[in-house]
Amino acid sequence: MNRMCAAGWLLLLAACGPIADLRQKLEPDLSPPTLLGVRVYQERLELSFDETPCCAPEDVHLTPPLELAGLSIEDTRLLLSLQGQVPGRLFTIELTVADARGNSLSLATELYGYNPRCPRLLINEFTPRGSSTHPDLIELKVLEPGDMAGVALYQGTPTSWEARLVFPAFAVERGEFILVHCKPQGIPEELDETGSKEESGGLDASPAAYDFWIRGGAGLGGNNGVLCLYERPGGGILDGVLYSNRTSASDTLYRGFGSAENLARAEELAREGGWVAGGETIRPEDAVNPEESTATRSLCRSSASEDTDRAADWHTVPTRGSTFGAENSDERYVTGSP
Repeated sequence: MNRMCAAGWLLLLAACGPIADLRQKLEPDLSPPTLLGVRVYQERLELSFDETPCCAPEDVHLTPPLELAGLSIEDTRLLLSLQGQVPGRLFTIELTVADARGNSLSLATELYGYNPRCPRLLINEFTPRGSSTHPDLIELKVLEPGDMAGVALYQGTPTSWEARLVFPAFAVERGEFILVHCKPQGIPEELDETGSKEESGGLDASPAAYDFWIRGGAGLGGNNGVLCLYERPGGGILDGVLYSNRTSASDTLYRGFGSAENLARAEELAREGGWVAGGETIRPEDAVNPEESTATRSLCRSSASEDTDRAADWHTVPTRGSTFGAENSDERYVTGSP
């Protein structure tokens, strides 16, 4: 074989590798930018996309009207400078964005005004197995003063919930308590309190705490659930609780949590930093066990309200030992007691 033939064979062999898939290069890009997340800051709104967005001020509409003081794009983020936000007040943004190829997306989303005085709060006590006379109830404890404007309590998680309560604006002080009634009767006396703590009636309303009622609420899950508290919808997490009476051996499909929904909520809470897994993944054994709780045997933290985001922070109080609206009891229910 002469040298020219040898060179020809080498060229041919070099071309005999896997043929690249050229479909992505040949097919046109017809997909608009995808919204990945929204963050509200004191004077700024940040929208994140999966590619660089194009947007003009005239493509942005705010209701109620807010002043759009500036618009800029950084990599895949659209930054809007807003003036006139009212802490905790709902507003709507409608806008149209496009990518470099002209593929456009119109979207609308509801947001809550940034609250610079969000207090530190804990989910301090709750009853997931209430009765007709003592319905399901959640107590929040204020750890430092602030304003409740826009604070959001979820029965579930921000991406999956049965009920959500977004608080109106009202000032709170350290050591105060807020009671959230999860299964109200729907009577006129059930008033949300932002001033006097003695305005509300209804079952288990407390004259020593602010009472709020989840309108149409059906109560908490008695055996499994997630409760979590956020600065506002779309804001940072303040606290969370995972509870379950199941084990990893309860089923094989959902790591023991009983359903894909329960597993997803537990994973979201852990991912957000609201609960700590004992191993590499979150398990039912990591949760607070509600098995011994009743309508008057609540699940609560210690009187010092320790918070390590673990089940060890919680205990079941003795019968009639619930302390909603006051400091928690350190007494523990003894299995087999009345």
